[in-house]
Amino acid sequence: MSGKTIIATGADGQLGRHLRLSCAGSSDRWIFAGRGDLDITDPRSIARLMEGTGASVVVNCAAYTDVEGAESHRDEAMLVNATAPGYLAEACRERGATLIHISTDYVFDGASSLPYSEEHPASPLNVYGASKAAGERAVAESGCRHIILRTSWLYSRFGRNFVKTVLDRTARGDRMEVVFDQTGSPTYAGDLADAVFDITERRLYEGNEGIYHYSDEGVCSWFDLARQTAELAGRSVRTIEACRSDRFQCKARRPAFSVLDKSKFKERFKIEIPYWRDSLKRCIEEIKEETR
Repeated sequence: MSGKTIIATGADGQLGRHLRLSCAGSSDRWIFAGRGDLDITDPRSIARLMEGTGASVVVNCAAYTDVEGAESHRDEAMLVNATAPGYLAEACRERGATLIHISTDYVFDGASSLPYSEEHPASPLNVYGASKAAGERAVAESGCRHIILRTSWLYSRFGRNFVKTVLDRTARGDRMEVVFDQTGSPTYAGDLADAVFDITERRLYEGNEGIYHYSDEGVCSWFDLARQTAELAGRSVRTIEACRSDRFQCKARRPAFSVLDKSKFKERFKIEIPYWRDSLKRCIEEIKEETR
């Protein structure tokens, strides 16, 4: 299998940094583009990089992910999450490249009692979800070859995320109130990165266009995730208290239920998906190792 050139945007984020680790040793040429290397909101910047590298695949890990901040910065969220993916898709279409675009469970409103399939209509509750849904449409309508991967509750040892917040606060013995009425599937960024790499390495993007759901196996609430994080880290859970979502005055509404049905992904790609507690344990061990 001849090597290809693959560009990964959002190189400094959780998924981008794990993708670097996943693709080590690949016969493909991976180019990781951070903000200083590529402005995804500028079509000319995208064109220069693609023409200069001859990339045949683009993995878009870049996103505006501040759910609360998006409510006050709608234009910025829409530019990064909706307009920019359209630019990337157009550039891929013009050059015959494939775009693998990462999206979110927040495109759904959480009103379902069953896991969301890819065919379920998007109905976001907040600006972040609306911007990601608009990005999906821009990619799908561009005419480029594409795979859209929706994921949920992403965490890792990199950057800022819920798991690291819990670890920091339990280490200080801070009291925490965590919602028990929002249910989903935590996803370790390393697992998603491995799945993306597997798709590119085995050329599974060829002939498998469309939307797919990927999250780690299993379901829990944010409260469950917080307690499990503390327990696996050997911390006390007595300071973690359950509460309802209306306890907090948030600008952005969150879906009460955003579990993703992964049947299509598993059937099509034959990639084993880890259970969320196993991956959480792995991540916490990695964080401990880094701090020793």
